[in-house]
Amino acid sequence: SQLISSLDDIAWLTNLRGNDVNYNPVFLSHLLILEDKALLFIDQKKANSELEKKLNLDGFWLKNYDEIIMELEKLANTNLLIEPSKMTALLINSLDKSVKIIQEINPSTHLKAVKNTKEIAHIQDAMIEDGVALCKFFAWLEEAIENKELISELDIDAKASEFRAQSKHYISDSFATIAGFNENAAYPHYKATKESFAYLKKDGLLLIDSGGQYKNGTTDITRVVPIGKANAEQIHDYTLVLKAHIAISSAIFPKDIAMPLLDAITRAPLWKEQIDYIHGTGHGVGYFLNVHEGPQVLSYLSPVLEKTKAKEGMLTSI
Repeated sequence: SQLISSLDDIAWLTNLRGNDVNYNPVFLSHLLILEDKALLFIDQKKANSELEKKLNLDGFWLKNYDEIIMELEKLANTNLLIEPSKMTALLINSLDKSVKIIQEINPSTHLKAVKNTKEIAHIQDAMIEDGVALCKFFAWLEEAIENKELISELDIDAKASEFRAQSKHYISDSFATIAGFNENAAYPHYKATKESFAYLKKDGLLLIDSGGQYKNGTTDITRVVPIGKANAEQIHDYTLVLKAHIAISSAIFPKDIAMPLLDAITRAPLWKEQIDYIHGTGHGVGYFLNVHEGPQVLSYLSPVLEKTKAKEGMLTSI
């Protein structure tokens, strides 16, 4: 048997999506996989009879979300696979002492990380849709700057979402947009608010980190745009960033290498100049799922583990 509480694993296994969590197309749930069936614990009001019949045909049986503990208490003299880092103590403490707990990574984590050919094709289409939205966005930005309009970081956030929303497959942004001008761009995961934001008033750099949830894929892009005239130091540093991006994008590496090790290839052009950044380089991206998806991670700051091995078909941001 297996107990799963990680929402992206459940969404992938059931081929369902929801909107219970901002930016992530998942639904609040638990999944208990038994030898002869799988029990899906959700808010049953959200599933109509037609969906329930389809799930039954696939071996899934619906239960109310709050029935999970009652069902776990019924287990006895069996093995139960769980992933400890994605499980609550409340559920584990409800188990009978005869249940042998096996602690391993959820098998679905590896399976959903490796995209199949159809998923890859859909993701490429989603990237095209996202690219079209970005072209419209940058056309607007260039025209607004040329017309000397007063633009804020909040405007950048709103406009990026506005142009993405014009796509027929768009569902939502994939995370809260990071739009930071000059010193604000130096803060990892900076978020402009109505109480605290900057205007694009002078020369400098605008960081845009944003993405979209589309029915055919999830996107996550980062762009740095010069506003006005870039100085020599900025041109120098971002030339190194470009070299770093080219280095990892063109790298040929051994099969099954631990992905954190590849980060040295990325950073080598910067390290050569005694420059570094205190942030990861990349991460896995879900298929119309969480924008941050494991198990792979492109960062030398992460431990080298068996689960971080690079596999053909993995989608990883850079």
